[in-house]
Amino acid sequence: MARQLRIEYEGGFYHVTSRGNQRQRIFWSARDRERLKMVLERTKERYGYLLHAYVFMSNHYHLLMETPHANLHQIMQNINTSYTVFVNKKYDRFEHLFQGRYKAFIVDKDKYLLALSRYIHLNPVRAGVVKRAEQYRWSSYQEYLNGRRGETLTDTDEILGLFSGQRSVAVRKYKEFVEAGIKGESPLSEAMGSILGDEGFRGGVLKFLRVTPDKAGIPEIRKIGRTREIKDIVIYKGDVHKNIS
Repeated sequence: MARQLRIEYEGGFYHVTSRGNQRQRIFWSARDRERLKMVLERTKERYGYLLHAYVFMSNHYHLLMETPHANLHQIMQNINTSYTVFVNKKYDRFEHLFQGRYKAFIVDKDKYLLALSRYIHLNPVRAGVVKRAEQYRWSSYQEYLNGRRGETLTDTDEILGLFSGQRSVAVRKYKEFVEAGIKGESPLSEAMGSILGDEGFRGGVLKFLRVTPDKAGIPEIRKIGRTREIKDIVIYKGDVHKNIS
């Protein structure tokens, strides 16, 4: 199986998914989902990331995250390890809970912030779990519709602010936006490898990659770098320490 690139830099914006091992369930009760929410709260405080949207399905979850400190790997390792330890202890399990490592797309935030938040919030509707997104308890959509400014797990202000400076108006317009997207395709279908963005955005990301002998054969690098020479793909080694993990 081809390896996925791990691209990290300050201010990185990601769509992240973790699935159950062999697509088996990762939640068995409401308390399990509450526990994962607690883990997200703790890791947000510890690692200082922004959480723009989330949804917990029966056998996987989605997160829309922003990392001011270029630490996605640390964040996700902590989240999945903490939750796995909880589940294995609670249910007397000894197996892997998640199917390998998490999958992360590095995303052009300016272009895809709204589309990905809508995609995440409509997951339960598309899966046939509920008829309307607001009926699903285990997503950040409830926080967008009913939460108070600065008092939710999710950082809702940026997305709502794109619709109106008045929160009540912004909530109504965001709800209309989400409902209008039920028949739309997943924005992730536009990704090239693990990068979701146009050619200019991909080019900017590729400047932070270094191809070494063990990475040169990764099919994904060949795919996303098809318009560039391999020698042009480098990693930034300045004060910020961009890297692949």
